[in-house]
Amino acid sequence: MHGLAASALLALIALAPVVGRADEAPSPVEEILVTGPQPGPGLWKVTHPSAGHDHVLWILGSYGPLPKKMQWRSRELESVLAVSQELIGPVNMSAKVGPLGGLTLLPSLVGLRKNPNGERLQELVPPDLYARWLPLKQRYLGRDDDAEAWRPIFAAGALYDKAVKAHGFEPFGVVWPTVEKLARKAGVKVSEPKVAVKVDKPRAAIRDFKKTPLDDVDCFAKTIARLESDLELMKVRANAWATGDVARLRELAPVDNASACIAVVLNAQVMQDRGAADWPARRAEAWLSAVEQALARNASTVAVLSIDQILKPDGYVAQLRARGYVVESP
Repeated sequence: MHGLAASALLALIALAPVVGRADEAPSPVEEILVTGPQPGPGLWKVTHPSAGHDHVLWILGSYGPLPKKMQWRSRELESVLAVSQELIGPVNMSAKVGPLGGLTLLPSLVGLRKNPNGERLQELVPPDLYARWLPLKQRYLGRDDDAEAWRPIFAAGALYDKAVKAHGFEPFGVVWPTVEKLARKAGVKVSEPKVAVKVDKPRAAIRDFKKTPLDDVDCFAKTIARLESDLELMKVRANAWATGDVARLRELAPVDNASACIAVVLNAQVMQDRGAADWPARRAEAWLSAVEQALARNASTVAVLSIDQILKPDGYVAQLRARGYVVESP
């Protein structure tokens, strides 16, 4: 699930138990090796000529899912890192839940995924949607029926995670560790913008969340739609990303299940009551502020940003343009 949603739930989704493996998993996709003269992932160039200096920000678009064993190399990225002073990473959303952190909350997490009134999944989603769920569930979750008692958002998340991994992909977290390693090897300072979210009475928040109805059928439906249409296209998108084919990435934009699922969490009354409405804006401002400050002090800065925030009309890069920066696509 998207990092912002996980932060909004105090990492509850990640701490809750996962579904067991299916009896049989599909064969992994053929390993993708990007070698030879391939240009590698492209870099967006950001400048602000009116600022009176020639400082530049280079943005690498992070993408997922990517094949777990995929090997990619961007010589342009390596050459830019060699002359840069700082690398800006993804925004780190962290929840403050007291001196002992999440460990003290573990007992409260029992039953987090389950529907508050004991409903079964079949009772909560339309019959035609449930009929589409069953073959996917059988294929990727096997005989384990735990998800049938879960809220649709949790059932969808477990199914998506298992399906993607069964096909040899990692949902996220493949690009940043590689770039960070390259930066440290080159002696480049690594910075990660941080947004601290304070949650008063976290046990009460968990208790309230357990009782709160969620409008999560759209999240469930879009996840099913993505699994039905996207698994074969993931390899194509991975190749497009690794070879810097931005036009192809735009053309093959996936079903956006992540935004629908994040909205479920942030729009829940229990989260609204705790000020979650401004968390996406705070996350955006943390990244924008970090790159603007880095651009002002460094001759060359590299940043890693999810490709959707680069390509979306209202994404972070669009917001940089609105602030007067000049952005050149690779």
